[in-house]
Amino acid sequence: MKRIVGVARLIVLSVGFAVIIGSCEDNKSETTNLISKKSHDLSLPQWGPYTKKYVGISHIPNTEEGLRFDLAVFPSFYNKAIAPPNVLKTSNFHPWEASPNLDYFSYRHDLEWKDKVYTDIAYAEINPDARAIKMTCINNTDSIQNLSMHLVASMHFPPLAPHKPEIPLIYGIVNLPENGVWVDALDYETFTFKNPWIKDQLVPDGMLRGEIRENGLVNGSGIGNGFGKSAGDLVTYKFAIPTNIKDAVIAIRYKIEKEENAKLRLSGFVNTDVRLPASTTLNLVQTPIGDIQKGEFQLTVESTSKTAVNIDGYAIVPKKDLGSIEFKPVTWNSEPEIIEGPTPTSIILKYANTDTYYGISWDYADFKIAEWFAKDLPKDFNEQLNATEDTKFYGDKEGHFTDAAIQEIKIDPNSSKTINALICSGTLATVKTRLKNVKDLDYKDIFTKAKKKLHTYNTVPAGEKYLFSQKRMAATTITNVVYPIYTQHQYIRHHAPGRKWDCLYTWDSGFIGIGLSQLDIKRGTENLNAYLTGPEEQSAFIHHGTPLPVQIYLFQELWNKTQSDEFLKMEYPRLKRYYDFLIGNTSTSSTRNLDSGLIRTWDYFYNSGGWDDYPPQKYMHEQKMAKITAPVVSSAHMIRVAKILKMAAEALNISDDVVGYNKDIESLSAALNEYSWDEESGYYGYVLHSNSGKPEEILMYNDTINYNMGLGGVSPLIAGIGNEVQIQKTLSHLKTKGELWSDVGLSTVDQSAPYFNKTGYWNGRVWMPHQWFYWKAMLDLGEADFAHKIATTALEVWKRETEKTYNSYESFSIETKGGKGWYQFSGLSAPVLSWFNAYYQIGNLTTGYDVWVEKEKFNKDNSQLEATLKIMDHADKPFSLIACLNPAYSYDVYWNDKKVSHKEFNKGTLSITITGDADTGELRIEKVKT
Repeated sequence: MKRIVGVARLIVLSVGFAVIIGSCEDNKSETTNLISKKSHDLSLPQWGPYTKKYVGISHIPNTEEGLRFDLAVFPSFYNKAIAPPNVLKTSNFHPWEASPNLDYFSYRHDLEWKDKVYTDIAYAEINPDARAIKMTCINNTDSIQNLSMHLVASMHFPPLAPHKPEIPLIYGIVNLPENGVWVDALDYETFTFKNPWIKDQLVPDGMLRGEIRENGLVNGSGIGNGFGKSAGDLVTYKFAIPTNIKDAVIAIRYKIEKEENAKLRLSGFVNTDVRLPASTTLNLVQTPIGDIQKGEFQLTVESTSKTAVNIDGYAIVPKKDLGSIEFKPVTWNSEPEIIEGPTPTSIILKYANTDTYYGISWDYADFKIAEWFAKDLPKDFNEQLNATEDTKFYGDKEGHFTDAAIQEIKIDPNSSKTINALICSGTLATVKTRLKNVKDLDYKDIFTKAKKKLHTYNTVPAGEKYLFSQKRMAATTITNVVYPIYTQHQYIRHHAPGRKWDCLYTWDSGFIGIGLSQLDIKRGTENLNAYLTGPEEQSAFIHHGTPLPVQIYLFQELWNKTQSDEFLKMEYPRLKRYYDFLIGNTSTSSTRNLDSGLIRTWDYFYNSGGWDDYPPQKYMHEQKMAKITAPVVSSAHMIRVAKILKMAAEALNISDDVVGYNKDIESLSAALNEYSWDEESGYYGYVLHSNSGKPEEILMYNDTINYNMGLGGVSPLIAGIGNEVQIQKTLSHLKTKGELWSDVGLSTVDQSAPYFNKTGYWNGRVWMPHQWFYWKAMLDLGEADFAHKIATTALEVWKRETEKTYNSYESFSIETKGGKGWYQFSGLSAPVLSWFNAYYQIGNLTTGYDVWVEKEKFNKDNSQLEATLKIMDHADKPFSLIACLNPAYSYDVYWNDKKVSHKEFNKGTLSITITGDADTGELRIEKVKT
């Protein structure tokens, strides 16, 4: 008898927690739902829009395994060419509607632009194992249209690497003799490099320290990344041996990339030195242990040579059975068994790598079942399908698609036709029963109920013109979810900025969370927790890309919307862990290793502010000056998040932390003002240091002009620092058209600078995320009108482009004013949801960074607001608030029971500017008494 180890299993090492607070409608409830989480996954259903292939609906048979079943549903003209709607390429579909929990979502598929011939395809929950599909074909032309509808099923396997979903990971499976034990190399207790790599404490993508992902390794993972390159590299294990083993051996499975031998010292339950002969393929070396009694054991593995080695794991078996250890690759089989369904218009699919059966049913009599043996559907598949009676078509044979092609569908002029379908999963018996009873489904009732779960818009009249573009943005943000993403030794569902980027993106995801929090508090909170880590996890946070701490801004958004003490207590320690690393308070962090004390994060990513071609950043890297250069934006944002966390620490009465934040704020503020401020240009500049780390000068373009004339150069406004001269000069740059202000919003780079490039990626364009940062900063400065200008300009730009194209773009060209970049982008464009909520969604109070909302309560009809606000550093300084209330009334505003003036941006939306005269104040807004 053999034991099999490694069949599609992952061991979850990390344990985190998420506080989930109810939906936006009930987020003021005193009751919170505390959910313990053992992963960074999202609590979304197993059925959802998770594909990385063709648009439709997906199912996750088991979250731990990394397998994904797709049912792509899309229309075509009958017998005409159509490119399959690949989600990684520009295609002819648009996210249209989506409920936050994915009970309902829909896409619009264009066949003849614009709105002439198209199909709206919607998906609605029946129960956890079944979804209804409604395909509404619309013909707005004066001619008959003949269509086909494709229901294309396929199975997809865990990818070898991010951004390469088409290349599956062929992991290894180990067959052990009876009583054998496998200790996976990655299941360690501790891991230490003798000479740590700079990123060891912040391994990208939430990978574990030393982790490698390769074909052939048991479960796909092992340790490597230079392990063994230094004598003294160390890894320790704890494991159990369930039965006595006589005359045991430990066999180490490894490979060495170079033609060199390696040496290891084993200690703990065995004490011996082991020589690993050079082997560029996975090899097995044994060493005797002797008799072992069952029990708990420890093992320490230490490198005693200077040869990098990859270790897959350790097999502990009787010596006589050593030869029966068997390693074999997993066999992925994408071709299903196709089983005749219980009705003429149904089929059942069974894939070899899962126990789950899938049933598909449709209510249209004319159809053809075809199979495509290829990694991708050919571009002319629709023509091929109808040019022959064949039902099997062969390409590269690297994948398989089962196409239930409904055809032909005749649509009369200026009319529509709806076809319903069902997709379900489960055992063969349950799938057969559901397909057999499909006639009993009331599709109309299913979709009516499901659509009620869409986000409810309670909009003042002035905001109604934005609803179309807002709903498209909401649908894009909600449905940009992919699976599988690998992180922290597990597979998860994850909100990506676009399906084109199917991996973790820290700063983008912070803005996704800010956008989601406008629609559903639970979704925003889970998005936050996907990136935070507890003390038992290795990385200070889940890091990929630009290390701007947007999650801390997201935290403040969620706090100000909920005022949940449980949320605050749970999140604060993990946020502080994130903060301590980025500001250099952690011994393993290199972010603050210059004598000036300014922050530089270049060791972790090339990008400081997310702005790839930002001129001084680009020049500095070209000149290889990263080790001696500090940008402004990193320090500015760390000052601001220190102030946010200081307010959280005060709310929790953690006085020692408050002292620490004050120290960081004071020292970083002083450093920026002393070393970075350039009086002549009115911008803060990149600070160059000597090789020994001493600050020397500001980085200049052609040795004459500040190279940081852009949003980075005014970022101390976000931090809330500077004297009056500095504030007014930097503020003037933001407001001046032809400098940072443009017709489409804030330019990333000053348009008057000699290095401004109208055709650049960030340089020459307007992006939403940094505009959000400055919008909030304007509220802190009492610049309510300019804040309103930033927000409404962005909303107008978004509205115009979305209504024109139905797309959700990354950025906007200052020259052409048109949308640029990926066309189904949610990440950095999500602030448009925040601006709309602030000015047009009834029942919202919006503040700048300096305001901590201790308590907030709208009355039932949103005609009154009472709030307790804690104000930071605003003695005799103005700050602004935005309150959106019932537009049926006029209002009086009171601050600490004293009536204060206000203005209306539009009926129901109040702009309130108050001069701070106390740390805490009571805000009261009530309708004017008649």
